[in-house]
Amino acid sequence: MSDPKPEFLPLDFQVVGKSEQKSRADEFFELLNRRRTVRDYSDREVPIGLIERAVATAGTAPSGANMQPWRFVVVKDPEIKHKIRAAAEKEEYESYHGRMSEKWLRRLAVLGTDENKPFLEIAPYLIVVFRITSIVEDGETEPTYYSQESVGIAVGLLLAALHNVGLATLTHTPSPMKFLQEILGRPKNEVPFVIIPVGYPSEDAMLPDIRRKNLDDIMEVV
Repeated sequence: MSDPKPEFLPLDFQVVGKSEQKSRADEFFELLNRRRTVRDYSDREVPIGLIERAVATAGTAPSGANMQPWRFVVVKDPEIKHKIRAAAEKEEYESYHGRMSEKWLRRLAVLGTDENKPFLEIAPYLIVVFRITSIVEDGETEPTYYSQESVGIAVGLLLAALHNVGLATLTHTPSPMKFLQEILGRPKNEVPFVIIPVGYPSEDAMLPDIRRKNLDDIMEVV
């Protein structure tokens, strides 16, 4: 089989003036700086169109060899959410009561978390993100390239897109997560990456009193 030849299109790129660049940068930072991980949800309905647009935005992420190795399974059915919660809490109980080191538990203590995960049923949607590890083409199996990095970038865009429309999110990663393949009927080449509850915060939602690092702590210019 011969290698495909590259085809190119003109770049559609908008040049932004310096003053607008600055205002856009400031506005975007202020928007995302208000984003917080939320564990207290309302069952208030969320239009599915907002979820679809956010997932479409996540799908614009760059990926290794343009293989786009992601699958977003949106769970709304209460029975399926209940199964996911039960399986996740089982794994989380094992983690909090034996798997996690003392140092890890000490890091989690300030967040006030435990094995109980009611948000997995209360939030109107769970977006379960899978990483596609391989594809079959012309009868041959081929791995996806840089799939871990690619899916991580896509999830970042997804979180930003959901926050942009005023929805709360949480990145939940019970370990191991093989139960998600079984409950959602996904093939072996789709590996669970993260569960993202999506919805509106409850009226009495509380947050841990923690701070983000300053710019000087995370950036160096050399």
